[in-house]
Amino acid sequence: PTYPQLYVNGELVGGCDIVLEMASDGSLKETVAGAVAKSKEALHARLKALINKAPATVFIKGSRDEPRCGFSRRVVAALAETGADFETFDILEDEEVRQGLKEYSDWPTYPQLYVKGELVGGC
Repeated sequence: PTYPQLYVNGELVGGCDIVLEMASDGSLKETVAGAVAKSKEALHARLKALINKAPATVFIKGSRDEPRCGFSRRVVAALAETGADFETFDILEDEEVRQGLKEYSDWPTYPQLYVKGELVGGC
């Protein structure tokens, strides 16, 4: 019943006294670092699944029918002209994917085109 309360991965760790005790014995850092690592692993697994959802997937701002930036529009148009089958993912709808994919791919901008799970590049 005390506040503040620390939650890690949806589980209550404790209130102020517990958090301070964990900080002094070093276990707070381990607990938080472990949670961050698990979260990152889960995000990478999700990104890999999205990337491999189709033979060609492009992560854009907007949708295939309504790209919301010029670069996304140009990439969608170029892919459509080839007649290739491709999927799109709107990064504006999912901030976790938007930020996580930049780190995962080591490519800082969008759009990002993946073919057979491999990053081809941007616009």
